[in-house]
Amino acid sequence: MVPPLVARVREALSGERDGEARRFVLAVSGGLDSMALLRASIRAGMRGRIAAVATFDHGTGRSATAAAALVARVADANGVRCESGRAPPGTVRTEAAWRDLRHGFLRDVARRHRAEVATAHTRDDQVETVAMRILRGSGARGLAGLDADGDVVRPLLTSTRAELAAFAAAEGLAFAHDPTNDDRRYFRNRMRLELLPALCAANPGFDRWLLVLAGRAAALRRDIEALAARIPMRYEPFGTWLVDRGALTGLGAEALATLWPAVAARAGITLDRRGTARLARFTETGSTGGRVQLSGRHEVVLRRNEVALGPLGAPGQSRRKAPRRGPR
Repeated sequence: MVPPLVARVREALSGERDGEARRFVLAVSGGLDSMALLRASIRAGMRGRIAAVATFDHGTGRSATAAAALVARVADANGVRCESGRAPPGTVRTEAAWRDLRHGFLRDVARRHRAEVATAHTRDDQVETVAMRILRGSGARGLAGLDADGDVVRPLLTSTRAELAAFAAAEGLAFAHDPTNDDRRYFRNRMRLELLPALCAANPGFDRWLLVLAGRAAALRRDIEALAARIPMRYEPFGTWLVDRGALTGLGAEALATLWPAVAARAGITLDRRGTARLARFTETGSTGGRVQLSGRHEVVLRRNEVALGPLGAPGQSRRKAPRRGPR
């Protein structure tokens, strides 16, 4: 009998894209979850769809390097290509810095292989992510958590870590343990090890409520993204996107704050909470020629008929000159 987890992976990694069988880059860290994903993919008969296994060494010590080596050995033993990346020396030791480097590496590998990224995120990861985003004041886009359309496939998102542990034990699966996962200096670890257990103890079913909330937020997010996709946009050289200003006129700051993150995402720009609020107010009250700077060295300039989003100081984003002073 095929284990349910294997059946889920087979379903997630099946189908076609652009008339051809879909191909995947599996993000495998060497830990329990990702090694279970690799084994389940092989058990599901998906070897031919695995363009590569991608593993990233965060440079946190011997354990991280050993985990990457384990991934390479297992991939080789299963006849699957493995590509490895490593954080450069001097990388800031923060969750955000590691995440950005890892995601950049995975996107690069997937682009070269013309494949989609598949990760081993679980139901537990989703609960943790939604709880963290609530504390950070996220809106519907953020509260959807990992349940979002995009170029990342998550075959295990309805599977629990307990289910993966049982599967690993039954398969005699070798996996690594990353000591940084026990370090409570990192927010996700505190959430997993302290905050969520306390909240679930005080309110049994709290984790299930978070998943219901995330499902509703994901549905709303998809509706918002469908609306954003209908707003006319065009690309200019040097990374600037032009958004039809008329389509945003009269919506009001609250609606704009809901819509702008989805519009900006189409331009490859991620808005934080403050940036979203600032941009919503600016779109509603700003005047032609005005500009506002966003995080990530991006800026927005109001033109007569369009709103320009692009890199700070991009050619064509000419700055409004200050009024000339009279003679002294």
